[in-house]
Amino acid sequence: MNRFQFVADHHRRYGVKRLCTILDVSRSSFYYWRATAADRAARQADDAALAARIRAVHRESDGTYGVPRITAELREAGERVNHKRIARVMRSINLAGVRLRRRHRTTIADPAAAKAPDLIGRDFIAREPNRRYVGDITYLPLDGGKFLYLATVIDLASRRLAGWAIADHLRTDLVVDALAAAELTRGGLAGAVLHPDHGAQYTSAAFADACRTAGVRQSMSAVGSSADNALAESFNATFKRETLQGRKSWSGEREARLDAFRWLHRYNTRRRHSRLGHRSPIAYETTFRTTSTTLTPAA
Repeated sequence: MNRFQFVADHHRRYGVKRLCTILDVSRSSFYYWRATAADRAARQADDAALAARIRAVHRESDGTYGVPRITAELREAGERVNHKRIARVMRSINLAGVRLRRRHRTTIADPAAAKAPDLIGRDFIAREPNRRYVGDITYLPLDGGKFLYLATVIDLASRRLAGWAIADHLRTDLVVDALAAAELTRGGLAGAVLHPDHGAQYTSAAFADACRTAGVRQSMSAVGSSADNALAESFNATFKRETLQGRKSWSGEREARLDAFRWLHRYNTRRRHSRLGHRSPIAYETTFRTTSTTLTPAA
């Protein structure tokens, strides 16, 4: 119990001076504490109301949002609140965003395959959408040691997931389907650059043909260098962190596909991106007057 509260509860019987001496607190401090009780109660009520709003935002984000995104969400809703206060209240109710999981390597290079030049050079910025993309594959672990695989095509300007595909194999069809989905979403990719890693799927003749047909210029990172495709690596890490949330795997293929679709749709339409001023990719793209806002999957 708070010592000042103890004095307040028992001072009529024992006296303020005696109790303060026994409890080793000053009488001036006790009187100040009592005089500010109403203000303190009001702050506590405000914090309790804020905690309820924080819980609602955190729950709507599937428990993934931390302090920066919750702050942005509340401010957009008209809440005038400091991020430090958000952090304090979140600590008081034991709430936090999800943390990074260790990734699993899925890139298998083909030493004999033809390589495209690096047209990105670790410059993961584009002036407008539908000009520069990165592509990658990540795994979805299932119970029993099985896997699904997710191929993505991400716009460097808006961080939008323009196309994706999920399969239970790592054949070239997986990345070709993701490219086709991006082409359908954008209404065409002619002249755009696509920058994946040196995985055998991306260096295959079939994928090169698909890029030529779509009018896409191929670009490739250095072999074994995750920094040369850092944006795609970051997206994969975020996807795993926020869907699995500490679990090691999904119970089965259906659950993994449903969770993936739900998160990927939310990523484009709702999830706030720190590099976009805490706006979603599609909200950010509205500043460029892009034509399509539909996430087109390929499975």
